[in-house]
Amino acid sequence: MHAMEDLYAQRMDVEPAQLRALVTVVREGTFTDAAIALGVSQAAVSRAVARLEATLGVRLFRRTSREVTLTAAGTRVLPHARQLLADLDRMVADARSGQDRVRLGYAWSAVGRHTVEFTRRWHRAHPEVELVLTRTNSPTAGMAEGQSDLAIVRSPVDGRRFDAVVVGLERRYGVCAADDPWARRRSLRMADFVSRRMAIDHRTGTTNTGLWPSDARPTDVVGTSDIDDWLGLIAAGDIVGMTSEATVAQYPRPGIAYRVVRDAPPITVQLAWWRDDPPAAAAPLAELLSELYRTVR
Repeated sequence: MHAMEDLYAQRMDVEPAQLRALVTVVREGTFTDAAIALGVSQAAVSRAVARLEATLGVRLFRRTSREVTLTAAGTRVLPHARQLLADLDRMVADARSGQDRVRLGYAWSAVGRHTVEFTRRWHRAHPEVELVLTRTNSPTAGMAEGQSDLAIVRSPVDGRRFDAVVVGLERRYGVCAADDPWARRRSLRMADFVSRRMAIDHRTGTTNTGLWPSDARPTDVVGTSDIDDWLGLIAAGDIVGMTSEATVAQYPRPGIAYRVVRDAPPITVQLAWWRDDPPAAAAPLAELLSELYRTVR
């Protein structure tokens, strides 16, 4: 047991600076040139290599007055040192990526007609932080899957895991085929849906039968899992749907008609993020989105 603990302690004593000294000496050919490349003294490079040799218990270089060459042990260690340094560089880059790049997830429709103006204003105000919009068909719009840092959500999220702030409200629209009788109407009412067959995405959509009274709600429901499938079912005829006004702006399609549902409750649009890891971009993103929903109609 003690031997294993000693071995583990030795591994923990290996420092990145020692590995960089090893790799740089091999690349540059001499300790002097390695010191110049690393911006340190030759003595510092020599000490780093000597400590690595002491920790590993092997000689890594043969030194003569004319050249420095790897020993057999050094040849075996070198590829591992390069891989460890590459992994470390990737880890640091990933950890810091949230400072200059933010991934904003959404499940269906981003922020609808605000999307273009939203991204333009963000890039003008924060040119140092890249904003990337990512669509993921999951209840958390990619946060739980590690595909987004924050998300636009239109359904409640788990308050034990996520924080969220309301940024706006959206109207609900009925959706039908372009040759459906509804397409000739200017608006719809909630009661119109009760007798129709409806396509509903129970995981990521904004519509469920709980929007209607228990004694007067749609009963003929077709489940879908993606907005393209949902629109395809509706365009084929006989099936209708209900969605947010963001979908209307984001997905204008031939063969599809959208009509406002004038007595439907509005949809609450929220910006959400992990409760235990709030991104620095959360506050400015929420402020910009709230301004757009408040002033752009």
